[in-house]
Amino acid sequence: MQKAKPDHGISISAVERETGLAKDTLRVWERRYGFPRPERDPNGDRLYPEVQIARLRLVKRLMDRGMRPGRLLALDGPALAELAQEPSGSAAPRTALHDLALFLLKTHQAGELRRELVQVLMRDGVKRFVIDTAAPLTVHAGEAWTRGELQIFEEHLLTEVLQSVLRQAIAQLGTPLAAPVILFTTLPDERHGLGLLMAEAMATLEGAHCVSLGTQTPVRDIVAAATAQGVDIVALSVSANASPGQVEESVRLLRGELPAAIGLWCGGAGAVRLKRLGEGVEVLSALDDVAAALERWHAMRGVAPDLSAGVANAC
Repeated sequence: MQKAKPDHGISISAVERETGLAKDTLRVWERRYGFPRPERDPNGDRLYPEVQIARLRLVKRLMDRGMRPGRLLALDGPALAELAQEPSGSAAPRTALHDLALFLLKTHQAGELRRELVQVLMRDGVKRFVIDTAAPLTVHAGEAWTRGELQIFEEHLLTEVLQSVLRQAIAQLGTPLAAPVILFTTLPDERHGLGLLMAEAMATLEGAHCVSLGTQTPVRDIVAAATAQGVDIVALSVSANASPGQVEESVRLLRGELPAAIGLWCGGAGAVRLKRLGEGVEVLSALDDVAAALERWHAMRGVAPDLSAGVANAC
């Protein structure tokens, strides 16, 4: 008797595209943890029901915050959903603009999305755009992906559009001549660069001279660049999906290799989870902290900030 074909479910390749979890990972979890539990089509190929896909999205989101899959896969859907909720008071307010941006994203109107964001940038200025629009929009997009309302490529599209808008904004701010000189980059395992750009925009607005190495820079190259460029501060962006242990080890190594006179900042969603960084490392828990950190730097050195370039182009 032929096995009846399940009336729902998608292939393992589709699950990989939907969740960002590799096919090999899904097979290993199935053997080791008993989840996911795909059905089979008449040819014996795996088919994953929507309820399991939703649970896998939650697992992926929590893994991106540094949690281990063994712990997560033992939890059911409601427990995962509760664990995935943002801590009280940290959820970003959702506005009509965010709703419009997500609609344009879901309908693949990238050009219109960019035009809308540029108009908001021109209206609100760089600081408010970064804090009130760009940063919350990335949070809402991540939540929409977790609920299955966005696909991974649509999240990537949002990142590309925001990076384009921010690079243009940074270029228009100009290059201040006064200190400090800040080198922006990420550690080798950190591929996410959007937070880096938002922090760079905030620092440029506050009068810093910014040098960007982009993402995934080896520690030895960060040290070499910081020395060659004569920087005052090295700023690292750490996303929520970074492994705290690996980041802490790399940061301690970097701090030991950098000259003592060069400051070291760690910011981003993953930075607040770092506990064992040692002396001489400053953690910035929010984008607003960039301005306060620069004020402290100027106060310690008795240097007046040069805000002329940033103020002239902030609106």
